[in-house]
Amino acid sequence: MNTLQLVNKKTTIILVIIITAVLSAVICYIFLPRPAKNVSISVPEIKYAQILFVGDLMFDRGIRYYARQNGGNDFIFDKISSTLAENDLVVANLEGPITNNKSISSGTIAGSTNNYFFTFDPSVAKTMFDKNIKIVNLGNNHILNFGRDGLAQTKNYLDNEKVGYFGASDYPKSISTEINGIKITLISYNEFADLPEDVNQKSIIEEIQKAKGFSDVIIVYSHWGVEYSLTATNQIRDLAHQFIDAGANLIIGSHPHVIEPIEVYKEKRIYYSLGNFIFDQYFSEDVRNGLGVEVIINKDTKQLDFSEKHFYLGNNGQTIIKD
Repeated sequence: MNTLQLVNKKTTIILVIIITAVLSAVICYIFLPRPAKNVSISVPEIKYAQILFVGDLMFDRGIRYYARQNGGNDFIFDKISSTLAENDLVVANLEGPITNNKSISSGTIAGSTNNYFFTFDPSVAKTMFDKNIKIVNLGNNHILNFGRDGLAQTKNYLDNEKVGYFGASDYPKSISTEINGIKITLISYNEFADLPEDVNQKSIIEEIQKAKGFSDVIIVYSHWGVEYSLTATNQIRDLAHQFIDAGANLIIGSHPHVIEPIEVYKEKRIYYSLGNFIFDQYFSEDVRNGLGVEVIINKDTKQLDFSEKHFYLGNNGQTIIKD
């Protein structure tokens, strides 16, 4: 082989090596996995909290019967579950204890003594959590229907299902929560607490003033007034004004089992009574109609905007949305 042939052969080998290397690099670039780039994804900050307030919850007597006849508590909520789920939180008045005691009101005649002594099945605690009712007011005239033991059982069942509570006859009077960076305190006023009325009212005003130091919004959930009365008494109106004057941003009322008028006082709303939400009262249209108050709290301005839901108690134990 002469010198020229030798040079050409070496050149060809070098070209083959170069081409092979280039092709290998191209193949690796195309097919082998490459490290992910650092991509910054901007997630919009949620600037509000949305809370739905509803009235009285009662799961004994007829409600217990209809739930058992139709596969459980979910049946009672079937027509309203999606509405409850639309909110960050639903707050209600739990009108009685959750215990493992046998019901003594089921099947009783309206007006008889035992007809007004409630106990709710332990499954109710999980149902409430599942339906987004994650805070309940215990400050009412039925929470001690089964005594201190009934109250202790109630707290235990609620704790196990992570349902918050406030207003119990021992403690706590209030509960604070934070939603999307907004600090909200709920305070219970129970007209029927075992306290002198002046002491009872003073303690709530003090609780409101204390909450101002760490809360963006303070809401008083009150159990007060006259059953089945369509208007609040002057005494109740005066007390609501005192709560606003002390620093409350909103008043929600329960106990009368009917809807009472709404008042705006110093640009703050007072809902004197929302009426029934889950209950087995059907003797008039007034007790069958209930109100839900949807509150949207602006994170920056702390402004409260409102919309209202209208509920209706069906004959089969279900609560429905009223057109």
